[in-house]
Order: sequence, then structure tokens, then C-alpha cells
Amino acid sequence: MPTRRSLHDSDFYAWSLEQAALLRAGRVAEADLAAIAEEIESMGKTEKRELVSRLTVLLLHLLKWPYQPAGRGNSWRLSIANARDEISDLIDDNPSLKAVLDDVMASAYRYARRKAAIETDSAENDFPARCPWGVAEATDERFWPE
Repeated sequence: MPTRRSLHDSDFYAWSLEQAALLRAGRVAEADLAAIAEEIESMGKTEKRELVSRLTVLLLHLLKWPYQPAGRGNSWRLSIANARDEISDLIDDNPSLKAVLDDVMASAYRYARRKAAIETDSAENDFPARCPWGVAEATDERFWPE
């Protein structure tokens, strides 16, 4: 029978089911508490990375909006709307992410700025060095940069 740690490394799904069963049964002493704590912390980081990713998509489209007016079709508008909804849902599900929004926004903008330069065949410094919008403005469904 594999040890708990080797099961964690070789079959994470089986390990997670085993650990959940041990915790539900109150057999805490048998659970791999250090690895469980590590996984819980990792899940939190995943939520933060997801927020960066969603904001990057939104900011990318908002940056490109004035540079590529021909791209302002329905699919682009819906992509922006979806990104805004996904950001809102993620924050609703994880309200503590509000505390890191400024840092996350800065990271997302850095990625979006580079991607916008690539996708518009422009220089990176053709776009503002700092995000020209705050979170509230960028996520507002009525906001469209001109």
C-alpha cells in the first residue's frame, strides 16, 4: 500500500478522496494535514490567478477597442461582457479577492498591454504604461473606451 505522500504524488484524486473521508470520519490524526494545508493554500492562489486571467482578457479587449475599430463586432462585445460577468462572479464567490484587486489589476494590465501590442502589431509603449482605468470603470458594463 502506498504511503499518503506517495499517493498524493501519484494519484492526487485518490489521495483527495481519502483525505476527505478521513476528515469527515473525524480521523484527523491519520490525515496528511501538512499536505492538506498546502493544497488549500494552492487553491486560494488558483483563484487569484483566475482573477488575473479574467482581468487580462477584459483589459486586452478594452486596450484594443480604440486601436481596432473594425474588431468591434458582436463577438467582441460579448467577450467583454462575459469577462466582466466572470470577474464579478469570481469576486462574489471570493470576496476577500477585493483586498488584492489593485495588485491583480497591475499584473493583468502588464500582460494585457503586451498582448495588445502583439495583436495590434504596435509597440508596447504605444499603450499607456499604467492602466488608464480603475477596476470599477473597467468592469462597468456601460464603459467603452474611446
